Amino acid sequence: MDRRPIGVFDSGLGGLTVLKELCRVLPNENFIYFGDTGRVPYGSRSTETITKYARQDMRFLQTFDIKAVVVACCTVSSLWKSIQNEYSIPSVSVVAPSARHASETTTNGRIGVIGTAATINSRAFEIELKRLLPHAEVFSAACPLFVPLVENGRIHPGDKVIELVACEYLEPFLTFGCDTLVLGCTHFPLLWRIISDILPQVNLINPGVSAANELIRILKENELLSDSDSTGSVSYYVSDDTGNFSELASLFMEQNITNSVSKVDIDEYRGEERYHEG
Repeated sequence: MDRRPIGVFDSGLGGLTVLKELCRVLPNENFIYFGDTGRVPYGSRSTETITKYARQDMRFLQTFDIKAVVVACCTVSSLWKSIQNEYSIPSVSVVAPSARHASETTTNGRIGVIGTAATINSRAFEIELKRLLPHAEVFSAACPLFVPLVENGRIHPGDKVIELVACEYLEPFLTFGCDTLVLGCTHFPLLWRIISDILPQVNLINPGVSAANELIRILKENELLSDSDSTGSVSYYVSDDTGNFSELASLFMEQNITNSVSKVDIDEYRGEERYHEG
């Protein structure tokens, strides 16, 4: 049995949808969550910048002697394969498990993917879906306004702003006729009710659920599960103001986490990059 914590990181609040699923299926595990709220969103940034941020996030999490890490950010997950070999601990990104879940769910072979601009431009989900289902038809679209709206709490049905934006983004999927839609950003499950109202006949794939199932498999495979008699815990860290994060995170996690959030100066974990940048 291994009581070391599991690291989870995201650009901000979205990764909480993954963390919530992890806590649900692995209640005996300890988690360290890092939300890079000072640099959100990642989705509109270059590949080089996203990679640099991911390495810094990992340097921070490794100070806790984590036994595994969950990349709870679809944008980072879309390029994780290029750097995952830099780390000796098991890792789970959300792209491959979500694609596999979607391929097992679709009946008509038409699968939609929504995400940040960086994720969609990477074609990571499309490539993985085509590998699993060579004859699948995949339609992808970036939804760049979703992340800032979620980060500002605009997630409730009846909110005219988010509903208007969502209708514009999702209308093409009605025309496409997909029966399955991958929510290719961990912020997007927070818009589940709004999206399902617009696409009522479409199966929505929550990357948090897919990633949680994959993590269970990996922990068992590597004999890293914690003692079943232990009680798990979560520690939260952010790179910006803790107050706003605490308020929204308490809502998303359905419990008061105000006293569990700490601020970290992520610039302290720039490593060799500080020298390259002068």
